[in-house]
Amino acid sequence: MAMLGIVYRRMSAEAADRVAAVTSSRPGTPLQTSWFEFLLDASLLEKHLQKSNPDPTGVQLVVQFLEQASKPSVNEQNQVQPPADNRRNRTLKLLALKVAAYMKWDLDALEKGLSIPVLNMLLNELLCVSKVPAGVKHVDLDPSTLPPTTAMAVLIYNRWAIRTIVLSSFPEKQTKPGPHQMNMLSVVQQEKEMTDNILSVLKEQASDSISVLAGALRLKKDFYVHTVRTLDLLAADTAAANGETESSTAGLRISANELHCQVHYDLGAIFFQHGCTDRPAFEKARDHFRQTKELLKKLDSAVHVHLDEERLAGYWNACKALTGDCDSRDSQTTRYDQINGLLGARGYQAVVEAFIKDNASRTLPKHFRHSVLRELSYKAQQGEAGLDEVCRQLCVCNAVRDALEAEVLSVRFQQLLMKPSKRLLDFILEVCTRSLEKERSSEASRRNMATFMRGLCEGLEDLSLALVVSSHKLFGELLREEERKLLAEQLRKRSAAVDLGAKPLPSFYDIPASVSVSVGQLEQRLILCSDPRGIRQILNELHDVADRPFWRVNGKWEVPPDYINVILAIKDNLTKDLVYILMAKGLHCTAIKDFVHARQLLSACLELVTEFSPRLRQVMLNELLLTEVRAHETAAADGGKERPPPDLVSRVRGYLEMRIRDLPLRQAVGEECVAFMLNWRENDYLTLQVPPSAVANNPYVKLGQLLASTCKELPGPKESRRTAKELWDAVVQICSVSLQHKRSNDGRVGLIKHRESSMGILHRSKFITFVKKIREPLVLTTLISLFVRLHSIVRDDIVNDVTAEHLSIWPASLPNIQAVDVEAVAVTVKELVTYALTLNPNNQSWLITQADIYFATNQYSAALNLYLQAGGVSSDFFSKAVPPDVYTDQVLKRMIKCCSMMNCHTQVAVLCQFLREVDYMTAFKALQEQNSHDAMDSFYDYIWDVTILEYLTHIHHKRGETEKRQIAIKAIGQAELNTSNPEEVLQLAAHKRKKKFLQAMAKLYF
Repeated sequence: MAMLGIVYRRMSAEAADRVAAVTSSRPGTPLQTSWFEFLLDASLLEKHLQKSNPDPTGVQLVVQFLEQASKPSVNEQNQVQPPADNRRNRTLKLLALKVAAYMKWDLDALEKGLSIPVLNMLLNELLCVSKVPAGVKHVDLDPSTLPPTTAMAVLIYNRWAIRTIVLSSFPEKQTKPGPHQMNMLSVVQQEKEMTDNILSVLKEQASDSISVLAGALRLKKDFYVHTVRTLDLLAADTAAANGETESSTAGLRISANELHCQVHYDLGAIFFQHGCTDRPAFEKARDHFRQTKELLKKLDSAVHVHLDEERLAGYWNACKALTGDCDSRDSQTTRYDQINGLLGARGYQAVVEAFIKDNASRTLPKHFRHSVLRELSYKAQQGEAGLDEVCRQLCVCNAVRDALEAEVLSVRFQQLLMKPSKRLLDFILEVCTRSLEKERSSEASRRNMATFMRGLCEGLEDLSLALVVSSHKLFGELLREEERKLLAEQLRKRSAAVDLGAKPLPSFYDIPASVSVSVGQLEQRLILCSDPRGIRQILNELHDVADRPFWRVNGKWEVPPDYINVILAIKDNLTKDLVYILMAKGLHCTAIKDFVHARQLLSACLELVTEFSPRLRQVMLNELLLTEVRAHETAAADGGKERPPPDLVSRVRGYLEMRIRDLPLRQAVGEECVAFMLNWRENDYLTLQVPPSAVANNPYVKLGQLLASTCKELPGPKESRRTAKELWDAVVQICSVSLQHKRSNDGRVGLIKHRESSMGILHRSKFITFVKKIREPLVLTTLISLFVRLHSIVRDDIVNDVTAEHLSIWPASLPNIQAVDVEAVAVTVKELVTYALTLNPNNQSWLITQADIYFATNQYSAALNLYLQAGGVSSDFFSKAVPPDVYTDQVLKRMIKCCSMMNCHTQVAVLCQFLREVDYMTAFKALQEQNSHDAMDSFYDYIWDVTILEYLTHIHHKRGETEKRQIAIKAIGQAELNTSNPEEVLQLAAHKRKKKFLQAMAKLYF
């Protein structure tokens, strides 16, 4: 055991010092005590640890002391040597031991705060100072002959050893290093390797540790553990060889019962872990946990016992269940014990009875009930006779419990209801009745049960079984009269119709036809049906009745024009109808985002066409791909963060690269695939790997490549603007119009503009549709930036320029500005920004751009609202200062103009202070206005500029407005605005007033 030695943990002391330095620099935080100060003052450690919240904490000090003590040294030949055994390092190790002693050797606290290598080093140091014989296995030592503190050191080490083995078996989520931690990866890897090495040694010696602890249970005497005082005595008594000094017989007394309680618990945990591979070990674990529980009852004030009593109770219940040590007739046993006892005795009907009773009392957790059902289902699958019926009954009990609590019913129960027997239905009704037997059943439970029974009645396909439910006594008690009448009417209608859907469906292709209903009824069912087999059955019946095409039954069944000719070329009328209707319904389900039915319908169509048409097979594969892409994009738009599976990305690439002659390709599929690749940042593929033929033949691929290249190079040097220029040219072409010269009657030549010209790679309407499928913020920011620049050039209005990010990458002029449709550009930039803000309403750059658009179109209230929103999202609702790159002087001046145009002149004066250089002229002019629509003097508290306050005082005095003059005088008389104050005080006063003013403005305009 002692062969482990001292493991040196290589950590960065400089990193720790930097953390301490940052912490100490925070305002209002006392200076953190450095590790070396404890070397200089021996009495400082206890004083520090006695603080209510010491900084650093005890475990942090242990890490720092051992880290410094284990630093390797460098000799004169520049060779790295092991840490020197000098007085400094010995003192540091002793300080670490003193901290642990102050914590009363609480392994729970030490394990939470220290890594395995550090704790291993600490406890090995404890073995050394406690004079544990070196080179001798702990199992060969007789603890009864050792000095008390020496024996206790051995026990602490071996307790930690088996606890560490148990804890290492629990699953642990690995933390991923962030960008600032990448330089720590090598350190983390070294520590992991050391941890693995230590664990392998501990596991090899686990049997020895168990024997050592078992030997300790035979000792009936009290034990002693090192304290801070005994460690000081031990350090002073350098002549002691065998540990027989005062420090070895003194120390903190721990009674035999306390130690035995802790050791029994630790042994129980290790035996429980061994039980996974050695079933008899569960019995040993049970015995140790029993001893732990009994000793805990004897210990009224167990100061030194640290164990989780809830975990102990869990261990105890698990052991009893696994060993079959449960007597269901014992009144002292828990409900868990009773159920486990019944399972062990194969009293399965008694288990069902217990579950029914529990539906009324609800004392058993649902996860326990479901685990019992899983266990019995597994036994039934293994061939144990008579369990199938029990599993069905337990499934019903659990479903009724779920229904009482308005939970979703299990799939297994839903499957039972597909073909229920009369016997099963009677059992369901019995369980429902008995679950509400108690008078204390709540109104909510009764409502939930009523909902369950109504759904049960509506869901039963067999009309006779539905009538059994509706005629049951409980049904009449729970449902209101109008609900019963409505349900009875539904059942009457069902009984009047012939239910063809109740027939079994053997296979997709061999469904027998029936002519028992009229063509009109069948066509109505065909329109409503979304089940592929049902559609085929109905079409079989229709074709037996009438020989005509039925794909025209519903005018809303639409198949893309690209595919219509291929489908109508199918010779067999039944197959033609089936392919058309399956595809039309599948595409409709995709459009309304019912992706489950869409997959079923399109997969059935794929199965059908595979036999006779390779072209249609590829068409259906493409449509299924489109469905999967839209399903994943819909999930992402709803907040899903999961990246698409590699298989889906590979299929999208395959589609973009596909070149099959005479294959009808729908542009919508390519459009969605390119948007999908942009949304998931597959920029490398679009930039470098997409085939040139795809770029040349598919405008969406071309546009996607230009967007990906531009985004990839942002912000980038000037040389990278080539791709931005290509994207610019493509978009300008999309927004351009064709020009024709026409001579008028008076002989002058004029220009005629034709919109939506074919000059661009896409029409503008299709371009907007494509853009609205993009969610990636960088792509949207790039497009917004491009259109803002284009908008500024074609409008040529410097005063009302709209701002956006990355404007510098775009050209500053257009060679043929007359060809650009100004109105189309203005509409597009508005649509783009509005769409982007629906995706992320807190993007400050987009908010500023939208505000500038409103400002340029004289919508001042809306503009001010958005300027305030941009400031709010960038400053946590103005609890912090708004960054200067958000509220630039240009933005502030526009806010000032917005307030001025709305006659809010006092707000204008306050905002004039926000500028880098206070605009006194505008502020004074605003304050001279008497027709102000804001609250005027209520805003004086937000003015911190003394010059403006003095001017206010003068204006009110001149006008004879005494009350307002007094308010201004009160504002100017505040001590924090005294110009003699230090600059920091004045800045703090300004910041406080800025924050309150902006919050008040937000309340007005939000």
